[in-house]
Amino acid sequence: MQRILSTELPARVGATVRLAGWVHRRRLLKSVAFLIVRDAAGLAQVVVAAPAVREQVEALTEETVVEVVGTVVANPTAPAGVEVVEPTVRPLGPPAVPPPFDLYRPVLTATLPTQLDHAPVALRHPVRSAALRISAAAVSGFRATLDGRGFVEVHTPKVVASSTESGANVFALDWFGRPAYLAQSPQFYKQLMVGVFERVYEVGPVFRAEPHDTVRHLAQYTSLDVELGFVADHRDVMAVLRETLAGMVATVGERAGGALATLGVTVPEVPAEIPAVHFTDALKIAGAPADEPDLAPAHERALGEWALREHGSDFLFVTGYPMAKRPFYTHPDPARPAYSNGFDLLFRGVELVTGGQRLHRHADYLAALAARGEPVEPYAGYVDAFRHGMPPHGGFAIGLERFVARLTGAANVREVTAFPRDLHRITP
Repeated sequence: MQRILSTELPARVGATVRLAGWVHRRRLLKSVAFLIVRDAAGLAQVVVAAPAVREQVEALTEETVVEVVGTVVANPTAPAGVEVVEPTVRPLGPPAVPPPFDLYRPVLTATLPTQLDHAPVALRHPVRSAALRISAAAVSGFRATLDGRGFVEVHTPKVVASSTESGANVFALDWFGRPAYLAQSPQFYKQLMVGVFERVYEVGPVFRAEPHDTVRHLAQYTSLDVELGFVADHRDVMAVLRETLAGMVATVGERAGGALATLGVTVPEVPAEIPAVHFTDALKIAGAPADEPDLAPAHERALGEWALREHGSDFLFVTGYPMAKRPFYTHPDPARPAYSNGFDLLFRGVELVTGGQRLHRHADYLAALAARGEPVEPYAGYVDAFRHGMPPHGGFAIGLERFVARLTGAANVREVTAFPRDLHRITP
């Protein structure tokens, strides 16, 4: 008899079935016992009346892996309106050691550090696993949207010979006696691959050795990177980003509806045209000084509130960031060279995406590095490619964990990360 999942039970009323999963909870009443079995799809209620089977169930511990064979009957009070009766129960392993918190409770009562210390079992809780299902659906939507628009998925090195962002903190390592670094982003490589495929994307880890200890930062996170060639300017990139976000949100709604319901959240609407403000206007809206070189978290929150109030949008583009705050490969605004053809996308008052138009002429790269007092040698392999013809291009990067945290309303990005890596944590 082939195993079925709990969600298939309503279609099997009257049939004998085989389930397998974890002991989620046992309710031992005087005349009957209820065994709640959890599998990848949900929960199944098993009714135990036979004394021998009841004795067996009483000896089980929560999280023990079991197999159940029984008959499906309708019961409106049971999960999904069905339950399994007259069962046989067979353990598929030794009795499990119960975790240091109750997984059957609606909400995990353990502190977040305790949950992270015991992540392999804490992630079994429906609330924690729901966030990961949403994350998986978001990545699926990201890929499907870009595949449908002629993009090619690439996979770039995560060990590099120089810092990507020119001066940002990096994780150094020994590469067979030579210095190397964990990649802060696939930026250089995805630009070079525009010269091969014109439109590329990547889903992969990036590493930032920055000593942030906040609810929105991780030292390793998953970056959804996109780069496209033959753009007129950064607005073409913003248009692709809007389509990509719409595809991600739609796929989350289609494929992770159960997870959204578990968390009690709904997906946001991505406007047909996301509102945009120039950086100089953003400072005024946020009440920041006119000479502020960047947006602080408080400014982002104020802008998010403004976008929702004035445009009914959870999303807001801020364009034209000062060149002084952008990487050397950023294309300046031809009309205002002190400002960039770059942008950030705010999602509910938090920066989610950074992107823009890049330089594409070899001479411009030499001039940009010289203006910042940067030597060319560490970037030679990257810069040299622009001698061989590169189209005007641009791109963006979405932080996956931050996207899911904003979507679900999580207070801490670690709540939606399976095994977070930060200033203090490199295990489990």
